[in-house]
Amino acid sequence: MPVDPASICVIANPHSGRNSRDAEAIDTAMQVFGTATLRRWKMGEDLAQTVKEAVADGFTTIVAAGGDGTIMGVANALAGTDANLAVLPLGTFNYYARGLRLPQEPDAAARAILNGHPHRIAVGTVNGQVFLNNASLGIYPSILKQRESVYARYGRWRLAAHWSVLKTFMRYRKPWNVTLRTPTETRVLNTPLIFVARSAYQLERFGLPGGEEISNDDLVLFVAHAEGRRALLKLTWRLLFRGVKLGRDVDLIHTGHATISTPKNQLLVAYDGEKSRMETPLDFRIMPDALSIILPDEADTVDTP
Repeated sequence: MPVDPASICVIANPHSGRNSRDAEAIDTAMQVFGTATLRRWKMGEDLAQTVKEAVADGFTTIVAAGGDGTIMGVANALAGTDANLAVLPLGTFNYYARGLRLPQEPDAAARAILNGHPHRIAVGTVNGQVFLNNASLGIYPSILKQRESVYARYGRWRLAAHWSVLKTFMRYRKPWNVTLRTPTETRVLNTPLIFVARSAYQLERFGLPGGEEISNDDLVLFVAHAEGRRALLKLTWRLLFRGVKLGRDVDLIHTGHATISTPKNQLLVAYDGEKSRMETPLDFRIMPDALSIILPDEADTVDTP
C-alpha cells in the first residue's frame, strides 16, 4: 500500500540547505511528496528530540534527508518504535541508500518512498548507539577527525575525503592493544583497526566477504593485521582494488554480541560517519526487528556502483 504523503515528515540536516545543490534537491523532493511536511533541526538542537516531536505530532513516516550520519541519527531515535524510516540521499557516499537500491536523484527517490512498503530490520548498536552501515575503532575514527578539518578547508568532496586518509596514515604510530570477547572466544589483539559491519552493500563494494552473515542478522567484525604505516598503505590499496584476503590482511569474526576492552577508560568510536568518545568496554549487539524502514518496490530500485 503506497505511503500517504500527509503521514510524512521530512527531517533535513541544517547543512543541507546551505548549498544550492542540496536546497534544490529538497525542493524537488517536496514537490513530489506534495502534502508532506518539511522540518529542519538547528545546530545545537537535538536531532533525536526533533524526530520524537514529529512522531508525537502523528507523523508515521520520517524521511531522513541527508547523508549516512543524518540517517543514522534518525534511525537511532526511531529504533523500537512503530514509525517508519525513509531515506532521501543527500550525502557524499550514501552507502545506506545505495544498499537499499534507492535512486540517488531526489525526484526518483521521493517517488520510490511514496510507492514503497514498510519492513522491519535488525540494527547494530555500540553502547546503545544504533548504527546501520558500520562502527569502528582504531585508525578510522582518526581519519574522520582529520576529514572534518579537510572538509572545512576544501569542501565536502570525495577527493578531500581520500586526502584525509593519507594525512592520517602519515601520522600513524603503532597499533592498539585490545581484548575482544564473543560468546565463544576471547582474543588479545594488536591491531590498527577493528571494523564492525552491518551493510552487505558496503562489503560487496570493496570485495569483502560477510554479506551472508549480515543477512543472517550477525555483526561482521574485521580485525586488520597491518601494524606499520607501510602495511596500512598496502591494506588500503588492496581494499580499493578489491584485493583484501582473509588471513593475510584481516580476520573475520561474526557474532551477535561482542565486547572490546582496552587499558583506556574511553575510546574514540566511529559509527556511520559520525564519531564520539565512549566508555569501555565497548558493547556491540544486534537488536532484532528494531527498526521499520520503507523499502522501495522492485520497479523503483536501481543498481548503483
